[in-house]
Amino acid sequence: MSEISLDEWELTLQVKKKELEACQVTQGVKSCLSCPKLNHCEIRDAYVHAVYNSMSKGAGGGFEF
Repeated sequence: MSEISLDEWELTLQVKKKELEACQVTQGVKSCLSCPKLNHCEIRDAYVHAVYNSMSKGAGGGFEF
């Protein structure tokens, strides 16, 4: 069995995903798109940044949110 090693960006992504899912449960929604706080949500913004960083491995680039 091979062991999967997660880098710092993937670990951060897992944490942010759990925070987002917990928020969705608290708000009683299945998707952020159904949430009235969508446009001003720091939790969702942090998750989106974590997704981008996990894909780019922190290399940055021209991607703007």
